[in-house]
Amino acid sequence: MYEVPVVLILDFNGDGIVEIDDLLLIIESWGQDNSMADIGPAPWGDGIVDAADLEVLMSYWGKEVIDPTLVAHWPLDETEGMFAADSVGDNDAFIVGDATWQPDGGQLGGALQLDGVDDYVITSFVLNPQEGPFSVSAWIKGGSPGKVIISQMDGIDSGETWLCTDPFNGCLMTALVSPPIGRFIAQPLVSNHIVTDDVWHHIGFVWDGSYRTLYVDGLEVAKDANPFISLKDSDGGLYIGVNKNLDTDTYFSGLIDDVRIYNRVVIP
Repeated sequence: MYEVPVVLILDFNGDGIVEIDDLLLIIESWGQDNSMADIGPAPWGDGIVDAADLEVLMSYWGKEVIDPTLVAHWPLDETEGMFAADSVGDNDAFIVGDATWQPDGGQLGGALQLDGVDDYVITSFVLNPQEGPFSVSAWIKGGSPGKVIISQMDGIDSGETWLCTDPFNGCLMTALVSPPIGRFIAQPLVSNHIVTDDVWHHIGFVWDGSYRTLYVDGLEVAKDANPFISLKDSDGGLYIGVNKNLDTDTYFSGLIDDVRIYNRVVIP
């Protein structure tokens, strides 16, 4: 069993501010035992979502909050240089190739333009997918089928591509899989939601310790039918914009903005 950190988390959707989307979760969970929305009395809750939780949430309404489970955040708002700052830690990333900053071209501030030829971003180690629940999200615009958005640099077989597009239609998918058990070999999780249509999409992957789930623009677009015991072990850094082998046909061409990684379940 994975243990949920005992911390007060008010920013349910991970956008940095307590507002209407967080309130909607309280409303949708009213009268239920939803551990994510059960925040009152703080910090442990009382087993049911009710007025106590609403009171805690409203006391932070409209305020920016620091989420202790946000373990890496690259806003990609720089205007020049070869580094992308991690706003919450020391995982500043290095830009490889001739990627160009777009200070006014992002969905949230600026963004990074990758050319699909030799541009990518490299980071140090952030987390091991095998060690428990986590979530990753980003804004993207562009791309084409078979391109990689985020991958991890080590491991075996196909289990290190966190987010990518399928090679046939450009639908969002993940190749993070569980270790093989006997003759059972887990398969990538593929959605039917195309994200290569040259409009901005907010994409996300969530691992809750049992199920993989993909999100596009706030909607669940794919989820495992059966639970996994764990995901494969990987302890390397990340590539943003290419797969772990730097294969030429996996380079992403388009804009990437606001990459976030949490060590908990966050529905983007």
